[in-house]
Amino acid sequence: MFPTKKNLAMARTLGVAIVVTLGLAGCATYSDEFATINSRLDQLDAKVQNAAQSAESANQSAQQANQRLDQMEGRIQMLEAAPRRKPRG
Repeated sequence: MFPTKKNLAMARTLGVAIVVTLGLAGCATYSDEFATINSRLDQLDAKVQNAAQSAESANQSAQQANQRLDQMEGRIQMLEAAPRRKPRG
C-alpha cells in the first residue's frame, strides 16, 4: 500500500500531537521543581529576616554599651587625674 496525501497528513498530525504531548508532560515536571525551589527560597527568606532582626538587636545593644562607656569615661579620667592618697600608717 502506497502512502497517500491523506495518510501523510494524518501521520504528520499524529507526530505533532506526540511532540506536543511530550513537551507538555515535561512542563509538569518543572512545576514540581519550581514548587520545591520556591519552598527553599521561602525558608531562606525567613532565615535572612531572622538574621537581620538579630543583627539589629545586637547593633542596639552595642550602641547602649557605647553610651554607657561614654558616661563612665569622664569619671575614669577624673579618678585618674586626682592626686593619689597616701596610705595611713
